[in-house]
Amino acid sequence: MASKVSGESSRKAFLVELRQRIIRISIAIIAIISICMTMSITTFDFGDYKMLILYPNMLHNISSQIISFMKDTLLPKNVDLIQITPGQAFSAQIHVSILTGIIIALPIVFAEVFAFISPALKHHEKKVIKNILLPSVFLFLAGCFFSYYVVIPYTIEFLYKYGESMTVISFFDVSLFISFVVQMLMVFGFAYQLPLIMWGLTKIKFVKSMFWKKNFRYIMIILVIIGAIITPDGSGVSMWFVTGPMIFLYVTGLLLIELKFSKNG
Repeated sequence: MASKVSGESSRKAFLVELRQRIIRISIAIIAIISICMTMSITTFDFGDYKMLILYPNMLHNISSQIISFMKDTLLPKNVDLIQITPGQAFSAQIHVSILTGIIIALPIVFAEVFAFISPALKHHEKKVIKNILLPSVFLFLAGCFFSYYVVIPYTIEFLYKYGESMTVISFFDVSLFISFVVQMLMVFGFAYQLPLIMWGLTKIKFVKSMFWKKNFRYIMIILVIIGAIITPDGSGVSMWFVTGPMIFLYVTGLLLIELKFSKNG
């Protein structure tokens, strides 16, 4: 009877802690989303200095400013964004706000997740996770940066040229454009975690160091399939702008593991 009561108490404490951490993460993300949807950023000159000012403006909010920046930096000069039905521009702003909220709140998300699972981890497992928390944030941002400035512009330009060769006037649906950009940013942000995941799993001895080398062929096939699925065209060219970096990241993780763990098998 006592063990049953103790088990129920532990279960309740587990659920209470889980709920509290989910609430904290949700509050952080929702707060950032709200700021993106209701506030605007502008610069003011104070003599020789410029200062960023945050002020309320729901129509010209931070999300719309980000979308304008995406349009100016990603789309060919003679291509415009359009909304086919009312509300598409608003939904596009929500997509951008959610992505911004997730990226900015990543340190809080990682910290809360680690604090929640740490009681179940051994000392060396906690140490491994602590060592990769900060690098994982930087790698996520690096993946987003590479996707934004290399992969996405090339893919859009490549697809646009198909229409240009047929003298077709090109307009991009704002919702589909934002969805595509957000998808690519998230894919590359998480894909850049691959070396850390490989290193972490090997470090905590979940898999042996030789696992990654033995299964190299199969993982390459999986990465090619992933690249083919997430790219919007069937040319096979833009696919390699997704698959190529993921293969490079896998090889980087493999070399890192070979250097660190090969002696121990």
